[in-house]
Amino acid sequence: MMESKAIGRYLRVSPLKARQVADLVRGKDIAEAIGILRYTNKKSAPLIGKVLDSAIANAEHNYDMDSDALFVSEIYIDEGPTIKRMHPRAYGRADVRRHRTSHITVIVREREVK
Repeated sequence: MMESKAIGRYLRVSPLKARQVADLVRGKDIAEAIGILRYTNKKSAPLIGKVLDSAIANAEHNYDMDSDALFVSEIYIDEGPTIKRMHPRAYGRADVRRHRTSHITVIVREREVK
């Protein structure tokens, strides 16, 4: 069974927040997944949509797969490096602001024809 993969790396969204959206589209057909992502009001939805579009394009161009028969077989969000910045606080102290990043991986496969 053929599969196609796309990875978006160092995306500025928290992995925990991105996993909420990834759980919505896991196992869905491509058209349904794109519709869900289009109308989900979360910061990570367009980022996951871009990676999904890239996986679809890879499947069509590199492996000659039919885009109508594709579905999201796997999608997972890994934690990227954390960007640390100092934030001034009272009495001359400082806190650390942690800006989380994510690596988004989308794998699409063709449905088996029965």
